[in-house]
Amino acid sequence: MVESQRVTIRLDHDSLGALETLVSSGKYSNISEVMRAAIEQFIDRNFSPRHIEKITVELPKGNAVELQRLVKKGDSVSVDDAIRNAVREYLRRRMSPRISEKK
Repeated sequence: MVESQRVTIRLDHDSLGALETLVSSGKYSNISEVMRAAIEQFIDRNFSPRHIEKITVELPKGNAVELQRLVKKGDSVSVDDAIRNAVREYLRRRMSPRISEKK
């Protein structure tokens, strides 16, 4: 078993209510699990390799559902992968004319 230490935090009523909603929805078994997941995401985002910049993308629910369908069909290995590919393609298309103009 991994050794752990207890950390105590204070949260405002609204934040605690939001965490309790996640637990009551069944997504997490308790608030500690929610906090561990949030901390893991925070560490992952802030301690990525130097050559990687992590960006959060907010999409309308319909677009997210469409991306998940594409992943299920095998178009991409994950939603993150699909978004990375879409951004790469967008940048390639937008930057290609500029590179040609410089020649």
